Order: sequence, then structure tokens, then C-alpha cells
Amino acid sequence: MKLDSDKPDFAISARKQNLDWLSKCYAKESVQDFLISTWVELLELPSSFSFDEALLLCPISADKWLAWIPDYGKVILHTGQFHPKQGRV
Repeated sequence: MKLDSDKPDFAISARKQNLDWLSKCYAKESVQDFLISTWVELLELPSSFSFDEALLLCPISADKWLAWIPDYGKVILHTGQFHPKQGRV
């Protein structure tokens, strides 16, 4: 019996993976005054139970960031939805 690994019906294809999202994570456009791995204060909360701050993970475009909110998860935030934390070192 021969195992045919080229069939597309496998649950996980190990032949090639599309890693284009990695290059998009580091947006080439000018990103405002925000830096990767900084905490920002949210102006609007995604839920009433989420924290009021988020950790910026990486820019997606000139005005959008992938961020992580404690007890909520990953989100895409527009720069109008947050501002730098005051008094954070």
C-alpha cells in the first residue's frame, strides 16, 4: 500500500504554509507614535468585563494594530480607539 500525501483531503497539509501575514505584521507605512509591546488605554471597551488597557502586538496598517486585551483576547484596534497610557514606565 502506498501513502499518497499529495491528496488535498488531508486535514493538515505539511507541504507549504502561507506566511505572508508575517511580513504584513510589520507594516511598511508610517505608524503613529505607538510602539510594539506597549500598553495603551482603551477609549471603548470590547465588553463590560474586559480590562481598560491593551498590549500592542504589531501594526497592521498605518492606523490599525493587532492588540491583546487581558481576559478578552486578541483584537484589531483602530488608533482612534486607544491612546498612550499616562504614567506608565
